[in-house]
Amino acid sequence: MKKFFKAFFTIIILAALAAGGGLAYLTLNEYNPSPVEDVNVFGNTTKPVAPGDTISVFTYNIGYGANDAQHDFFMDGGKTVTTESSENISANIDGIINTIYSANADVNFLQEVDTNSKRSYNIDEANLIATAFADFNSAYAVNFQCKYIPYPVTDNVGMINSGIQTISRLYTDNTAKRIALPVSFSWPVRTCQIKRCLLVERVPLTDSKKELVLVNLHLEAYDSTGEGKMAQYKELAALIQQEFAKGNYVIAGGDFNSVLPSVKADKYPLKNTEYFEPAVIPTSMLTGGWKYCTDDSIPTSRLLNEPYDKNSENTQYYVIDGFICSPNTIVDNVMTIDTEFKYSDHNPVMAKITLVK
Repeated sequence: MKKFFKAFFTIIILAALAAGGGLAYLTLNEYNPSPVEDVNVFGNTTKPVAPGDTISVFTYNIGYGANDAQHDFFMDGGKTVTTESSENISANIDGIINTIYSANADVNFLQEVDTNSKRSYNIDEANLIATAFADFNSAYAVNFQCKYIPYPVTDNVGMINSGIQTISRLYTDNTAKRIALPVSFSWPVRTCQIKRCLLVERVPLTDSKKELVLVNLHLEAYDSTGEGKMAQYKELAALIQQEFAKGNYVIAGGDFNSVLPSVKADKYPLKNTEYFEPAVIPTSMLTGGWKYCTDDSIPTSRLLNEPYDKNSENTQYYVIDGFICSPNTIVDNVMTIDTEFKYSDHNPVMAKITLVK
């Protein structure tokens, strides 16, 4: 019996040491971006924009090419951690590229774009997209970088390198900024969490001192108290209000992971309180003519608790993707493109926006 307890406690001690060593490794290698970082914009697009022009914008959370209609995800109540093959990822990225191409927007905000992650078989999705749109410029900002996520134990998430990408045919000066957002989690959970950010790109306007400021975003989803979401709302609101105060035009788009105030409250009710429940962005965050733009006639996101089945009573929908536009713009049209979640757990949203003279 003494030998048994000695062996048992030896195993416990070794496990604790291994866990401590793993935590130390993650802490030492934690991704800690600066508050503001330069981002290169690759490409030499020349399409000019002037006050009075109408441009088209498009946003699509591509779910790193894995969260298609045939799959669920373990963190949403499903079972899948990693899809069964790299071919599945490649096929979804091809479909996503074709969807972007068919929309033919001037500006495309993309989220959950992997570059070297176990979950997407180390495929450089950002490069594939940039190459497919070689006549566009491309900017990429990292928002999720972790050497190793050891969960679940039997089939861990592993290494993640992911971010947000903007591809645009509008002329820029080939510089952009990564603006860090407040982190919603404390150590040690923080070491394996997304470090949310804004990807800000500026378009100088023809015959004007004004700029069109493009903001790609993917905001917080899972902070338990809501304080993280609120801190990020405030940071976003402060930035875009500052730009508008300078006389600039602003279009901020992406996955808000929150319901925009323009969405009808009872449109897609929560079916189960155990499901992800998005917050609602408070209308008080932006006043004085700011526009929240989305189309709630079609959901922009689904819960990954099961493979997609539009007839299932368990299928949960959300409207959490869209745009915020400054008061000096007119939103001519906004629509959700119904892909039936074929390539991602999100549907893309597209809008046509006029810059008022």
